[in-house]
Amino acid sequence: MQVALGAVYAWSVFRVPLTSQFGWSTSEVTLTFTISIFVLGIAAFFGGLWQNRTGPRVVALTGGVLYGLGVFLASFSNNKLWWLYLSYGLIGGIGLGFSYIVPVAVLVKCFPDRRGLITGIAVGGFGAGALITAPVATALIQSVGVLTTFAYLGIAYLIVTVIAGISIISQEAPIFEELLGASAIVAASMVGIASIGNAFGRVFWAWVSDLITRRATFFVMFVIQVLVFWFLPSVTAVTLMAIVAFVVLMCCGGGFGTMPAFAADYFGSKNVGPIYGLMLTDPHGPAAVAPVH
Repeated sequence: MQVALGAVYAWSVFRVPLTSQFGWSTSEVTLTFTISIFVLGIAAFFGGLWQNRTGPRVVALTGGVLYGLGVFLASFSNNKLWWLYLSYGLIGGIGLGFSYIVPVAVLVKCFPDRRGLITGIAVGGFGAGALITAPVATALIQSVGVLTTFAYLGIAYLIVTVIAGISIISQEAPIFEELLGASAIVAASMVGIASIGNAFGRVFWAWVSDLITRRATFFVMFVIQVLVFWFLPSVTAVTLMAIVAFVVLMCCGGGFGTMPAFAADYFGSKNVGPIYGLMLTDPHGPAAVAPVH
């Protein structure tokens, strides 16, 4: 289920086809991804509260249905940007939030002595979603068009989630295509490689946080990102850009992987669902929690 939900991180492969076919600007198309991720945080908060009252299954299944439905409805966005925002952004984002919070909130209660590692594993699948979706979506776009691709993926997400129970991310493919001259297929492959960093970072840094504390882990990740972003403007080779993107998303994923354990440390495992949802809507992320200690 998490892998299917994490397909949202493959949004970058839709950017160029949508701007080319409908004449929408890059910022207009990227706003769809922004809406979806923002709504995810809000929905995760309410999903966490709902789960505490009704249990995880109904919340997860409702989220899976809404996410699949939102992506499917995006196939009717022909020259209607507002419909893309409503379907993929709002409806899909609500589904993402409901389903995303369930494994995080459940597992911290089951493994109180390994909160970092277990939540890292829980959200690692989410980070790996683009690894599968990017090449599949690219191939579908080239064969049946971007809107029909939304329909196919929406149905697939609906089936998978029901049976199973950030700015660089939204621009990865165009970075490889426009700045480095890579083909759409190569760009999709590079997005997949970077997504491996996202998934790996969620598990790795969450595990590290069990060893060196959450604060120390965030400090190390921030320092690494400062150095990498300083180096980023000088990158001109596709392979090197893939490595840089891998490292950036490894740290980005590490933040998401460590935040649930951070919340559990301060507020108890019972309150992880709603608290983590609120943290996802906060632009300062888990750093806002640190002064409480």
